[in-house]
Amino acid sequence: MRQFLKYVLATIVGLLLFSFVGFLLLIGLGTALSSSDKKTTVKENTVLKLDLDKPIEERSVDNPFKGFGPISGGGDAIGLIELKQTLKEAKDDDKIKGIYLQTESPAAGWASLEEIRNALIDFKQSKKFVYAYAETMTEKGYYIASVADKIYLNPAGDLEWNGLNAELSFFKGTLDKLGIKPEIFKVGEFKSAVEPFIREDMSDPNRKQVNSFLNSVNDHMLVRIAQSRNLRVDSLKRYADNLTIQKPADALRTKLVTNIGYQDELESVIKKQLGVDEKKKINYVSLSKYENSEKVDTESEGTGSSRIAVIVASGDIQSGKSGENSIGSETIVEELRKARLDDKVKAIVLRVNSGGGSALASDVMYREVQLARKSKPVIGSMSDYAASGGYYMLMGCDKIVAQPNTITGSIGVFSLLFNTENFFKDKLGVTYDRVKTNTNADFPTGTHEMTPFQKQTMQRATERIYAEFTGKAAAGRKLPIDSLRAIAGGRVWTGSQGKALGLVDQLGGLDDAVKLAAQTAKLKEGDYKLKYQPRKKEFFEQLMMSFGNDEDAKIQAQLGELAPYVKYMKKLKTMQGIQMRLPFEVEIR
Repeated sequence: MRQFLKYVLATIVGLLLFSFVGFLLLIGLGTALSSSDKKTTVKENTVLKLDLDKPIEERSVDNPFKGFGPISGGGDAIGLIELKQTLKEAKDDDKIKGIYLQTESPAAGWASLEEIRNALIDFKQSKKFVYAYAETMTEKGYYIASVADKIYLNPAGDLEWNGLNAELSFFKGTLDKLGIKPEIFKVGEFKSAVEPFIREDMSDPNRKQVNSFLNSVNDHMLVRIAQSRNLRVDSLKRYADNLTIQKPADALRTKLVTNIGYQDELESVIKKQLGVDEKKKINYVSLSKYENSEKVDTESEGTGSSRIAVIVASGDIQSGKSGENSIGSETIVEELRKARLDDKVKAIVLRVNSGGGSALASDVMYREVQLARKSKPVIGSMSDYAASGGYYMLMGCDKIVAQPNTITGSIGVFSLLFNTENFFKDKLGVTYDRVKTNTNADFPTGTHEMTPFQKQTMQRATERIYAEFTGKAAAGRKLPIDSLRAIAGGRVWTGSQGKALGLVDQLGGLDDAVKLAAQTAKLKEGDYKLKYQPRKKEFFEQLMMSFGNDEDAKIQAQLGELAPYVKYMKKLKTMQGIQMRLPFEVEIR
């Protein structure tokens, strides 16, 4: 036995030493990659190859292992801000002759797609070509590709053209089987974030609002595609209703694509365009390589001594520090305060991509926006989502800019508790008992039924926060309180609907918000630089985070199609206190 234990101990020690040495080697490799000053050299007659079939986030992560597959640490996502800046540089780069676009199924929201699409339209003003190729293409992928000069679809490929769909998941049946009773306190007829726990389908108000904003997004998409492809909107609607696009030939006949062909056939066209011999290779440069060229600086834009601070906030709203996929009120307050106190910063753009979260954290950030406004202009910029708590962050800005297909509004509040008494007793055999010094010392609780008085107290607290939300929104938007409440109630709107209702001032993207900030601060173009905050994490910070905190990536890798449900239940842990949130996981596709 002693000999056996000795071998076991030696094996454990060996594994620990191996892991430690491997970790050191990984750090050494990362250091070598991250410390290298070598820049990509762009050759003459080069084509920028854009592969957009990846997650698209507000900002990318500086990761020396990017593109190295299993050891990339989840850092292969495309940064929207960096992508747009790269396209600006490529537009004026004489060595870049055009773009080869791959956009089959981008993982992005519709407002992000809008910004990318507009950036490609701006690129085309240089008279350089944009050619797209796909084997299969979703509506999201086609929305970007529709601006291309040529759209090649593989002869055996497929173009999805059947309209947009928003599907919600409901868990009432699961909770009933487990014996878990949700206690719901909400304000707002349309505040539907709690419906998955108390219903098996959408309520009539929820169905009404989803139908409204879904058709708003769809109509905007059809109008823009019709403009780009010289088609009629009613024809595009008919194609979707009748499932007209069944094969590539249908897409060609209806002029949704310009060519049916293989990749090599498109490359022959590109070679002819470049004046390259058919036997030679095309000089391609990838997005990540071009970002690393001497030509491109994605960390700062413009010149001059003045600054416009662009504070990027993306994810669920919570108290404390921001995480990889969360907005921490402590972090955003710190960044707003630094920008407010920095004399070089003449204006602030607060860029928000969030469906909401903690009501308390939202209010803390709202307060700092109010303080910043006293010393310099603060412009709000909405990304894919800026709703509920995300709207709360922005409603006090001097002006708000949103894309037509941004999801916003959802001015409503709810509180959620789960009574798990029967679950623990009937399923696990666990019971609870208590001793109290006061009648309500156990309030609020999830281990037994609350009293009617305690439930009334929770409802009153929820109503109080709603009154504060609507009151501050009315003041910020300069609307009568009754008018604001008529469009509140938790109802979700698109950016174009929000502008018509007074929730949004101007339609446009981040660039438009920056221009508005400069105009408000009386800065001329070229007199200022953009300063993006918070700063990007250094490689070692990101590496350490990836070892311990990249839970979503691990869940996705292990569970595949079941991953969204696990992430959904995991998110419940963050829903402490009164919440301002969109309906969970609303994805339009």
